[in-house]
Amino acid sequence: MQVSGRKLILVSPRGFCAGVVRAIDVVKIALDAYGAPIYVRKEIVHNRHVVDELREAGAIFVDELSEVPSGARVIFSAHGVSPAVRAEAKARKLAVIDATCPLVTKVHLEAVKYARLGFTIVLIGHRDHDEVVGTLGEAPASTVLVETPRDVAKLDLPDPTKVVYLTQTTLSLDETRDIIAALKAKFPAIQSPPAQDICYATENRQLGVKAVVPQTDLLLVVGSRNSSNSKRLVEVCQTAGVPSYLIDDFTEVKREWFGDKVNTVAVTAGASAPEHLVSELLDFLRDEHAFASMEEVTLKEEDVRFSLPSELAAAGQRLHSIAL
Repeated sequence: MQVSGRKLILVSPRGFCAGVVRAIDVVKIALDAYGAPIYVRKEIVHNRHVVDELREAGAIFVDELSEVPSGARVIFSAHGVSPAVRAEAKARKLAVIDATCPLVTKVHLEAVKYARLGFTIVLIGHRDHDEVVGTLGEAPASTVLVETPRDVAKLDLPDPTKVVYLTQTTLSLDETRDIIAALKAKFPAIQSPPAQDICYATENRQLGVKAVVPQTDLLLVVGSRNSSNSKRLVEVCQTAGVPSYLIDDFTEVKREWFGDKVNTVAVTAGASAPEHLVSELLDFLRDEHAFASMEEVTLKEEDVRFSLPSELAAAGQRLHSIAL
């Protein structure tokens, strides 16, 4: 097999977005400020390595609030929760720290606003995703979910002149564009959210993949199987006709992916994947698959930062003062 001249393309931006950084910081600061155990409802972000690391530090991950002792401290994940979950936490006197990504909160607030105005909300998203479950819970009587253009064709809404669409923040730009086009064709009066709901990080990572697809023979995406934005990166590449695989880390790389025609491999990471996993993958590809050179392709710089939730801001400042 010819391996001389094999090249890696490292796509940037990649990896952690501002919402993920904030959510992980929330758990770490809470553990430092209050000590273990700290309960976290669902995975704080959708990455196995991140969850395992925080679990080792003392976080206890649960699927439902019923698993949390009354009066204990619990963190809501970056994906958000429904009002019913908030009400349950209040009834059980849980001390809540809300790590919901502000961009997810934006979609929740839009759902509440349009429901109050009497609109039917068409939510574009994946039915079982934690983010979608939470958003649907804001206005269940006013919201219908669509996942494909075929779902749009089946819609029969009470007032076609009062319809708005909202989206999950981690969708494929292309797939969502097709669904929105179908909605506009069927409901010409449909309104859009004031600003795009798909988050900046999801968009940037997909555009980065599109930028390098013409130059690559294979794309590897570092991210967990339940990470929506990571799966979309694979789909974007495959749609362009280039093989792509989603891996949790370098141990999942298979030798059969690399044939004598695979000389350029691009590497990126979903928004909840730690950078050290990318570094380990690059080292593995150099050592085991003879990739001698690397080029980093940067689409744009990201400088988005989110402040800590109010429930934790004081604790974070206190720990910072102690560190100084």
